[in-house]
Amino acid sequence: MSVPQRSISKRWALVVTFLLWVLGPSLSVGAKKWPKDPKCPPSCSCTKDSAFCVASKSIPQTFAGNLISLTLVKAKFSRISEYAFAHLLALQFLFIENNNIQSLSKYTFRGLRSLNHLSLGNNNLLVLPRDIFRDLHVLTHLDLRGNAFHCDCKVKWLMEWLQLTNTSVPPVYCSSPMRYQDVRVNHLPMKDFDCIRTEFSVYQTLPFQAVSVESFIYADDLFVTFAQANNGNCTFFVWDHVEMVFRPSENISAHAAVYCKPLVIEGQLYIVLAQLSQGSHIYRWDGYGGTFVKIQDIDAARIQKPNDIETFTIDGEWYFVIADSSKAGSTTVYKWNKVGFYSHHSLHPWHRDTDAEYVETDNKPKLILASSTQTPVIYQWSKSQRQFTYLTEIPGMLDVHAVKHFHFGKALYLCLVRFIGDSKLVKWEGHRFTEIQALPSRGSVGAQPFRVAHWQYLVLGSDFSFSHVYLWDAGKLSFSRFQDWNVRAPRAFQVVPIHSVNLVLASSFKGNTIVYRHLVIDTSA
Repeated sequence: MSVPQRSISKRWALVVTFLLWVLGPSLSVGAKKWPKDPKCPPSCSCTKDSAFCVASKSIPQTFAGNLISLTLVKAKFSRISEYAFAHLLALQFLFIENNNIQSLSKYTFRGLRSLNHLSLGNNNLLVLPRDIFRDLHVLTHLDLRGNAFHCDCKVKWLMEWLQLTNTSVPPVYCSSPMRYQDVRVNHLPMKDFDCIRTEFSVYQTLPFQAVSVESFIYADDLFVTFAQANNGNCTFFVWDHVEMVFRPSENISAHAAVYCKPLVIEGQLYIVLAQLSQGSHIYRWDGYGGTFVKIQDIDAARIQKPNDIETFTIDGEWYFVIADSSKAGSTTVYKWNKVGFYSHHSLHPWHRDTDAEYVETDNKPKLILASSTQTPVIYQWSKSQRQFTYLTEIPGMLDVHAVKHFHFGKALYLCLVRFIGDSKLVKWEGHRFTEIQALPSRGSVGAQPFRVAHWQYLVLGSDFSFSHVYLWDAGKLSFSRFQDWNVRAPRAFQVVPIHSVNLVLASSFKGNTIVYRHLVIDTSA
């Protein structure tokens, strides 16, 4: 769209006025001098509704409020701050040309709702703040030529704006980086500008050690519970919706607690408390008394050294399994019978199981047991027998301390966590698991795959170094190193989404329990 003839004539009138102002002293002595407008700054030449300023040290503030056109050239400043022209609400033409302007505020032009012509030509702008033109509702012409735009994620918004705006904009070119040099901004390939990145930052520190962490919803509140083996507690925290942090709630006294597993069945809260001494028990929350009541002891002959608890439902019925790591105990499945839990059946004895993982694949429930004495064993649910039966093993994998799974698409993956040697990522191929990736690990006893929106992560703990967070590469179908966490001897990780906040809790055996927050950062902003 061409500039209107009226605006061209006005601009030439300004140039003539400027020349008269500059050359006035050298003209004949008898020439008549123009009277100086007291509102016109010394660095400017003014007419009734226009101003032409040369070498101004700042944006002049004394102009009359009816100024329609303003030109700034060879300015002595390099940055223009927010609301710099808010005192010139009638401004229609603004020329900021042939200066060394290097940066503008996002709100530099706010208030100029009558501005229809803006030129920022021949400055030293590398980038423009996002939405800088948002308030310019009648802008018909914009000139950005003669700037050294750096075309990275900061230019993405301008690419999108140029495709949508009705404003006339002469071609704008990139100066850097080299791959985009002399390429028009609105011709840049949008697919090359994935400007969203994520990271985890420490959100809250809980000053205690813990070996397990679980989250649950009860009575419309979000709770987390920690097994504190060292100080003998099963501790509960509740989410404070005002302060946006976890605060202490309830507590169950325990003896060397290794797991506090919550189950909410038909609106009633139960806690399976696994202990290394004095047996394991089941508690029920008494809402009237405001306390936990022990309702059941777990068979001490079967469960002697519990290490993990996994809950699940099959055909609408509740179960949990306790992995037992003693020589004489036996990993056992328990079933809910309306008044409590009873031992449904035991799996292999004397194998020192360290972890149990419930998965569903091929529409068949499975239990995968990790053991310190043999390779991981897979059990499959038998509908006829109503229990788990031996299916197969994962060969070549000794010293697997924990097993965690995730799905990507229709595929099932396992992370096999090893204390000595590389941990492994394996994939279910219909009848067996095959190795996909080795994950370097040193002293790892815990891991957790989790998803936030479309990002798939895996955090792999370590007793001797930083814990490593990995990010799933959907193209390569493997994990890549993403971030390190400084957690001392982590034992469990729990993902907790609440409102728009996504948190990951990391329980520590030797230090403070850490709450991390998942952040999404738009680098194009």
